[in-house]
Amino acid sequence: MTEHVNIAQDNGVLTLSLNRPDKKNALTDAMYGALADALEAAQDDPAVRVVAIRAEGDLFCAGNDIGDFMAAGGEHSDPNVFRFIRLLGKARKPLIAGVQGKAVGIGTTMLLHCDYVVLADDAVLSTPFVGLGLVPEAASSMMLPQRIGHQRAFAMLAMGERVAAEKAFQLGLANEVVARTALDEALQAIAARIAQLPPGAVQATKALMQDPDTVAAKMDEEIAIFSKRLQSPEAAEAFAAFMQKRAPDFSKFS
Repeated sequence: MTEHVNIAQDNGVLTLSLNRPDKKNALTDAMYGALADALEAAQDDPAVRVVAIRAEGDLFCAGNDIGDFMAAGGEHSDPNVFRFIRLLGKARKPLIAGVQGKAVGIGTTMLLHCDYVVLADDAVLSTPFVGLGLVPEAASSMMLPQRIGHQRAFAMLAMGERVAAEKAFQLGLANEVVARTALDEALQAIAARIAQLPPGAVQATKALMQDPDTVAAKMDEEIAIFSKRLQSPEAAEAFAAFMQKRAPDFSKFS
């Protein structure tokens, strides 16, 4: 558990709230651990019928906390982040999310595993992995092209193109777009609606729609390449530039 993840359960709904608004809800190892623990426990808890992910503050999630990441030696071998990612891919209970402001990196890729996504009208999705000398994660290199097509996915995953709420809705990355002030109410309404459905039928339907083995295999492939990329000179330059608040220079790489 961590003070930066609020966990509440009521009427069949488990709500996981990112609560680190002063740091743009950037995820630390401890936050990943709390999210993974809660998501794992929910799978065998009959009182949980749906899991809702939301965030406090002006934006949803700025991705990984780079400082926390580098303090750990830049090694992406911490089991918490990978445990959370893998749990997203094999979750049996319905996952829903309410997103406001920026959703960066994992803040966007986790949405691909959600069964219902509500975006505030100020939401902006982005996956700037390549800009850090890295590759996508959470099976997004497979799931995003399947969802929106190769060319649009390449623009997001390789070129770091940002996608605003209405465009994300049009591309099929969200179910609805609502006013920022109506986001929490809309998410609660969807959670309540799902929680009232017959849970066995809901979970069986979700299972029929999933291919967890294929997703897990893609995740493993991404993790292996991601780990290698972390040790690359390109990643070293990208992280140094980020910490030094300057533009990275990739001109010397071929």
